[in-house]
Amino acid sequence: MADFKTDKSEQKNTPVAPLAPERRIKLRHIVPSLVTVFAICAGLTSLRMSIEGNIPAALYLIMLAVFLDAADGKIARYLDTASPFGAELDTLADFFNFGIAPGLLIYNAFYHASEYQNLGWLSCLVLAICCALRLARFNVGLSVPPKAGQRDYFTGVPAPALASLALMPVFLSLVGWSNLGNHSHIIAVYEIAIALLAVSMIPTFSIKHASVNRNHLPMIAIGSAIVVICLMVYPWHTFIFANLMYLGSLPVSYMRERETRLAEG
Repeated sequence: MADFKTDKSEQKNTPVAPLAPERRIKLRHIVPSLVTVFAICAGLTSLRMSIEGNIPAALYLIMLAVFLDAADGKIARYLDTASPFGAELDTLADFFNFGIAPGLLIYNAFYHASEYQNLGWLSCLVLAICCALRLARFNVGLSVPPKAGQRDYFTGVPAPALASLALMPVFLSLVGWSNLGNHSHIIAVYEIAIALLAVSMIPTFSIKHASVNRNHLPMIAIGSAIVVICLMVYPWHTFIFANLMYLGSLPVSYMRERETRLAEG
């Protein structure tokens, strides 16, 4: 009995370890991740819209996801809150929004009641797989310091551009090419070709490190305003024009990157 009392007194006199201080973070650290979560919500809602047959709404939501994808990185750098967690979340969002949602939108728009259902589904699978491979290669490449001149180029078509190019048949159908659905096999070949561009070694222009002359800022502002107005008035025509301009830039970026390597070598 005495031993029991001694044990209790010893327990009372034993100092209690202080609780670990609560870990707190500033609100600005979660803002980029919230933007990425909103992008995921846009991609998921786009999938719902495409299943319900509301193709224009599904397209708008994917384009919104493209804008949010560009915004979250800019916000993270501006607030100095970039983190490995945010980078991983952004990759998962990009895979869904630019690899899965566009493919299923195309399938629902052109192959749901087509005789080429299997071919259409194959093209969707190739698109999603190539997007995943492109993102994985990009993440691995972040740990390798770029050589001089390589910062101005991506290797292969980036995921947001891949989604926009893949949706080209849908844009065309909305501007009046209503019989495009009769050529589902051609659309499937096009989708596979675009998907392969993402995993190719073709250098493509990157605007992340692009710089402009300060004297050109007024013209750039006017041009940006014109683009915004065109997106509001003629959205599908504007996206088609942007896709054609991007495809036309691929040979130019290839030649310029090759000239840079030859000059450095």
